[in-house]
Amino acid sequence: MRSRRFEQTRVTLIAAVLLGICGASACEGHDFWIQPGEYWLRPDTVIPVTLQVGHGPFRQRSPIQLNRIVRFTAIAPDGNPIELRERLHLGAATQDGDLLLHAPGAYVLVLETDDRAQSHLPAIRFNDYLKVEGLTPALTQRERTHRMDVDGSENYSRRAKSLIQIGPAGTGSQAQVTRPLGLPLEIVPEVSPYTVPRPGYFPVHVLYEGRPLAGALVKLTNLAHDAAPLETHLTDETGRATFTMPSNGTWLLNVIWTKALPSSRETDFETVFSSLSFGLP
Repeated sequence: MRSRRFEQTRVTLIAAVLLGICGASACEGHDFWIQPGEYWLRPDTVIPVTLQVGHGPFRQRSPIQLNRIVRFTAIAPDGNPIELRERLHLGAATQDGDLLLHAPGAYVLVLETDDRAQSHLPAIRFNDYLKVEGLTPALTQRERTHRMDVDGSENYSRRAKSLIQIGPAGTGSQAQVTRPLGLPLEIVPEVSPYTVPRPGYFPVHVLYEGRPLAGALVKLTNLAHDAAPLETHLTDETGRATFTMPSNGTWLLNVIWTKALPSSRETDFETVFSSLSFGLP
């Protein structure tokens, strides 16, 4: 009971601090994901897609420009990539693009942006952001160089994946869901949430620059109630964290990591935001 109370208090604190940060920065740097209209579909069904950013009352469609998106593909059940960037029409009335997928099985949508976006925050807000997101490399560097009272800045990029199942559960390959795609920061499920039967646990592996990332804060959020994450875990020394497998609904996993930049650069840190969204009927 005590551990559950502690976890609920931690989640409430995370929500409160993130809402304060978002109020100052319009959520430009926070949760970002690919949101298909549905996650389970019949073959040859057109799927509307939006790009979402923020959480709780600050959630909105992302204002990102097309020239900042360097990759938008789907990894098909046979492992081959399908180019989707030409299907994006950002800022349309109700959607940012659409998909048309054919073969049964799981597809991994992948979106990558460049790193030209920047975030600048006053010292106290920047420190709060680093603490809440578990960005220990930046905190350690600021403490070591006695810069905790100095305003903070970063340039950042995004790596978003989304899992779509075409056809009934159990049809088609799921192997591509559990394979790393070589992204700079990546959440790799160790089991597909679309397998039948689903296990009661959901282990994930977090990789940064191709290596297991220890000590990263991974958050699982119910997108129907997204003001605060439902479950959070730090990755272990092998870069792994295990969550309770959801039984239904739409879900988001996200993680952030950063590294210090040379003093000659315009900003202090280079940060990567990574997400994985999926849905269960």
